[in-house]
Amino acid sequence: MSPHAKRSLWHEIRVQLPFLLWLVVLWMLLWGQFTWLAALTGIAVAVFVTRVFRLPTIELSGRINLWWTAVLVVQFFAAVVHGSLSVAAQVLDPRRQPGAAIIAVHLRYADDLVMTHVAVTASLIPGSLIVEADRDTRTLYLHVIGVRSLADVDRQREGVLRWERRIVRALGSPEQVRELRADDRRAAERRAQGRAAGSVVADAGTGSIRLPEAGRPGAARPGSGRPGSDRPGSGHSGSGEERR
Repeated sequence: MSPHAKRSLWHEIRVQLPFLLWLVVLWMLLWGQFTWLAALTGIAVAVFVTRVFRLPTIELSGRINLWWTAVLVVQFFAAVVHGSLSVAAQVLDPRRQPGAAIIAVHLRYADDLVMTHVAVTASLIPGSLIVEADRDTRTLYLHVIGVRSLADVDRQREGVLRWERRIVRALGSPEQVRELRADDRRAAERRAQGRAAGSVVADAGTGSIRLPEAGRPGAARPGSGRPGSDRPGSGHSGSGEERR
């Protein structure tokens, strides 16, 4: 075996090792036994599944931000509680039936791993469920309830995009984080420009806009000795003597 082939083999083993361990743990949880026999049979099943039913290799980002991961977990549990109460209120309300819709959400930063995290998170929160995922276009299709207008659709779509940003901050690759921070900076600049434009409009509405000194009627201009000296009929005496 050539050195390049050996490196490729060890790289594949290193990449697949976390998934193999997860399959072993999942096998032991399914059987409810944490014994050596369950571990050995789990390893055999994991190797069989990954060798026979091969899927595209998903490489981990190698980055975990502990602070943003903790924030993500807290926000997720809060969203689960809020979603449960919201769904219960809509179902138990006899005055109206909860509206439903299927919406498409195009993810902005997601690779296969982040896209999977976003899909699982959105499905675990009551009120929304992933019905299809388009890997080529990075688009998730969700069935959501509590939708009665286009504003509700936009709110649901923005909620999924917020989960994508939270997951990228916690588990995304360095390239994804840099792209997210660049978009955040551009968004902050646009908001600042919008606030500045709004303050100018507000000042115009109150009539408090002040013209610069050079733009005021009768203001002195550069090179003139007194205000209004350049108005018609205010010629210098020297020019009159030349005309005579």
